[in-house]
Amino acid sequence: MKTMRLQGKIALITGASSGIGAATALAFAAEGARLILTARRTAKLAEVAARALAHGAAAVHSIEMDVRERHAVQHAIDALPPEWAEIDILVNNAGLSRGLEKLYTGRIDDWEEMIDTNVKGLLYVARAVVPGMVVRQHGHIVTLGSMAGEMVYPNGAVYCATKAAALAINDGLREDLLGTPVRVTAIDPGLAETEFSTVRFHGDAGRAANVYKGLAPLVAEDIADAILWAVTRPDHVNIARITLSTVHQANSLLVHREP
Repeated sequence: MKTMRLQGKIALITGASSGIGAATALAFAAEGARLILTARRTAKLAEVAARALAHGAAAVHSIEMDVRERHAVQHAIDALPPEWAEIDILVNNAGLSRGLEKLYTGRIDDWEEMIDTNVKGLLYVARAVVPGMVVRQHGHIVTLGSMAGEMVYPNGAVYCATKAAALAINDGLREDLLGTPVRVTAIDPGLAETEFSTVRFHGDAGRAANVYKGLAPLVAEDIADAILWAVTRPDHVNIARITLSTVHQANSLLVHREP
């Protein structure tokens, strides 16, 4: 019989309605986790919740939540039923990119959305969840970053800056938690074919498809597998950072495309 590595664990995953968040929910479900799934799109979130139960999740609690709304985030965590309140794993996944323009021609609304989601949202969720982990002396925070946080690429300055900030927040949190058993991990993927590019280009599916032309990108399940591996290490082992990419990518600037 398969050992359920997350049996009895409560995992909160933000941005769980699609992509990496949804794939992580299903990976955790197959290991028997109890899942708190949050997202803005309730219909899609309900679909993921149903699939997670079918994959073996012990239970699922879904919350409509926009990580950009500070008070709503805090209220959602404070209002969790007692049986869901002791979160063991936080996957701070909610994030997005908007636009691919030069900084001096970029849309300020796009900047605001990226900063509010990728930086401030990350902070709001961590601030709401981590204190309970410290009190209980147990927990693991996983921050979804990007290879883009290591090296800026043309026309992506603001998105890259938000992911550099996510890495700095992640590493600073690990330092702040030194002396507690709470673990902190950054997961930094390269090119991954999810809704990411479609969202970046405001629904332009053709332009989004060109991002992955001539190469075999990562898929959401690849990243979920890395997250699952990190959170199932022995309690004394902290995986500080995992950077993963397709073999067609060396870094944010260098990508090989087949003819």
